[in-house]
Amino acid sequence: MNKRKLSFWQIWNMSFGFLGIQFGFALQGGFMSRIFQTLGAGKEDIPFLWVAAPLTGLLVQPIIGYLSDRTWSTKWGRRRPYFLIGAVLSSLALFFMPYSSALWMAAGFLWILDASINISMEPFRALVADKLPESQRSYGFVVQTLIIGIGTWIASNLPWMVSELGVSNSAASGVIPMSVKVAFSIGAFVFLASILYTVFTTEEYPPEDMEEFEKERAKKNNFIPDILNNIGSMPLTMKKLGVIQFFSWFAFFTMWSMANPALTEHVYKTPAPVKSEYNMSDVAQAEAFNTANTKFQESSNLVGSAMGVYGLSSMAFALLLTFYTSKRRINRKLVHMFSLILGGLGFLYMNITSPENLKYSFVLIGFAWGSILSMPYAMLSSSVDPKKMGVIMGIFNMFIVIPQIIAALGGINFISSLLGEEAINAMTVAGISLIIAGVCNLLITNKNAITYQAEEL
Repeated sequence: MNKRKLSFWQIWNMSFGFLGIQFGFALQGGFMSRIFQTLGAGKEDIPFLWVAAPLTGLLVQPIIGYLSDRTWSTKWGRRRPYFLIGAVLSSLALFFMPYSSALWMAAGFLWILDASINISMEPFRALVADKLPESQRSYGFVVQTLIIGIGTWIASNLPWMVSELGVSNSAASGVIPMSVKVAFSIGAFVFLASILYTVFTTEEYPPEDMEEFEKERAKKNNFIPDILNNIGSMPLTMKKLGVIQFFSWFAFFTMWSMANPALTEHVYKTPAPVKSEYNMSDVAQAEAFNTANTKFQESSNLVGSAMGVYGLSSMAFALLLTFYTSKRRINRKLVHMFSLILGGLGFLYMNITSPENLKYSFVLIGFAWGSILSMPYAMLSSSVDPKKMGVIMGIFNMFIVIPQIIAALGGINFISSLLGEEAINAMTVAGISLIIAGVCNLLITNKNAITYQAEEL
């Protein structure tokens, strides 16, 4: 099929739903550990509490990709029904998440939230390949990254913003502050609204051969064997990208799960107070706990705001790439390699930085994040069968969730413990992992994956 070139605003419309998806991910990544700590989790327990997130991705994404490849509605298209279902479920989970009164409840909502986000997210990746000609693939993924950067920055700052407007940032022991509840409610609204915008402003191409598509769809649904067959026959470039993805996402999962305990403790010197260490029946002890808890909540807001900077720098990075890739050739491999190495240096800098300079760590991490969200997908989309784009994108995401599962089930705790007991060691592990990911780009040799020649828009 000869796909026509799309304007910037058409690509923007088809990608705008990612704003809501990233609101969900940024609130989850920036504040779930804070919620877990508020509900009494120790810092060593946090990675395991996060295990629900990658487990759901491992199960949901290949299945949703496979099903969306075999879906077609003249009214709703192929990918948009999944956008909408995921948006409704995600919005409900975001709204109720901060009202959790126990760790098991928060972990359960995380499971529901991540599964729901994945239902929406995976088809968005496939939509870029569905809609855009080869010459606009990098451009399309970079525009997605631009929108993701905007969402990351705004959502990461929401608790701080609403607390600046007078919403309380303190609460009783074991209760999530109202600033977090309001932020998650805003996130729920934005998630649903942005997905609806894409659903109603974007049309999809029908299957190229409708008769063949209907025959294929009428066959017995054997998605597990089909997924296994696609895993076994994945292209060599996809396997090499998988190695890069493994170390990249090990690093970012470490950041999402451990940045709040590491940075509140090491940079802000306000670790979460352990309730069992205080005699709450003693007025002075109870007051000391409440004071320490308020300082922890305040510094958690600041950590969240600092993390938002990586969304801002990834947005600037994506904006530069948007202008460049619209007209010129890029070397995807080199862009990705140097971006990941810069992000790794940003993690290592956290060991010596001050609260005032913490933002510079996240500026560097933002370059890595902007590249992770665009370059691997652009390289992959040049190496696979377009008829299987949904299931291939879903399988590719296994290289995202498997390292996160390994990290959650003890990988972070084991490796960081080799460096010492301080929580900041987890950020050192993240930095080393991201630098390894950068160097692994040297494995990529497929010329079509590495670069392309863009035509005039």
